Amino acid sequence: MKKQLLLVGMSLFICSGALYAQGDNTGYGGNENGDYESLAHRVLNLEKKNDMFNVYFNYAYSFQEGRDADKQWNSHFANKQLRLEIKGNLTDHLYYRFRHRLNKSTSAQSEDNFAKATDIMMAGYRFNPKISVEAGKMCQIWGGFEFDENPMYIYQYSDMVDNMDNFMAGVVVNYNPVPTQTFSAEISNANNGKFADEYGTDAKTVGHSLADVSPLTKAKNPLTYILNWSGSFFGDKFQTKWSWGIQTQAQHKYSRMIVLGEKLNLSTLQWYFDYMGAFDGLDRLKIASSDLAGYLNPEQPNTYFSDVHYNSFISKVNWQFAPQWNFMAKGTYETASVQHIDKLKNYRKSIGYIGSIEYYPVKKQDLRIFLAYVGHNYDFSHKCNLQNYNTSRIELGFMYRIKAF
Repeated sequence: MKKQLLLVGMSLFICSGALYAQGDNTGYGGNENGDYESLAHRVLNLEKKNDMFNVYFNYAYSFQEGRDADKQWNSHFANKQLRLEIKGNLTDHLYYRFRHRLNKSTSAQSEDNFAKATDIMMAGYRFNPKISVEAGKMCQIWGGFEFDENPMYIYQYSDMVDNMDNFMAGVVVNYNPVPTQTFSAEISNANNGKFADEYGTDAKTVGHSLADVSPLTKAKNPLTYILNWSGSFFGDKFQTKWSWGIQTQAQHKYSRMIVLGEKLNLSTLQWYFDYMGAFDGLDRLKIASSDLAGYLNPEQPNTYFSDVHYNSFISKVNWQFAPQWNFMAKGTYETASVQHIDKLKNYRKSIGYIGSIEYYPVKKQDLRIFLAYVGHNYDFSHKCNLQNYNTSRIELGFMYRIKAF
């Protein structure tokens, strides 16, 4: 009894902080990968008897030596990930999930009344093996394997995913006609904050020329609509995560996105390829509006480009070439274009390349010691008059996903 009380006390203390855990970003999250022993069992010798209460910590930390766009080198230690996740199946039908970050603002946002630090706070209900409904703040179901991967395992996101804001309040309906296929539909908020908080007061947009500047008006129903298909074939050796969605940004301004993700999932080799295309009536990602700020009138702040097109091609391979060892390689190729202004069409190309060696020193614990290199080249068209640059980073550190209970 004393051990159980001690465990509850530890769990409550953990919950007052925050960190993310195992699994994918969407829905209930992924299943366990490996027979990892929990701290509760290892320290207190407690045997878990149900699936109602699961606690995970994700922590990643490294020493980084990096060169920035100005070719200046910098050395520092950095916290990469620090999240708490609590989730469980309370009955055969009812389940819940909570995920929170320590290094984000805890102030409630003006639209959904959730803190930015809270990634997920949702409850779900399975009516039967084929139909379930989830509601609360969740990761949007955009699909793709980079987008849905545990953030702790990401050394560097693609530019597109890195600039997406995708933890929103809403509702998701899932339909499984067969166990290997899931079709999902989501309606959620388009933003965490109200229009003025996201785009500033007196926000404006640039149209078919740099002189064509007009005011933006907030949408009456700023919502996101997404359809998603997740498939598994050949005994889970081939997987898909596809989606299409539309977001209301402002009156008569919509952002559309398509994501096509495929993955080869073998026993010692996993390889995925994602395509992501964003067609923004208003520059939601704000990459172009930031890069090309020099083209905007400084006397008209909070001005954004219209009709911006982003493409992202992402590929990643993991190879367990020996027991307790993993080699990872990842590449990205991305483009950005302001479609209606000739000198800004296809103005940017970026290439990312990442490689790492990971060592698992302790059996039954998801602890990885890694050495990684992260590089990024940015190439701008001659017409836009921006300067090319590149960045580099070497990291030595560890990732530890702690199964607490």
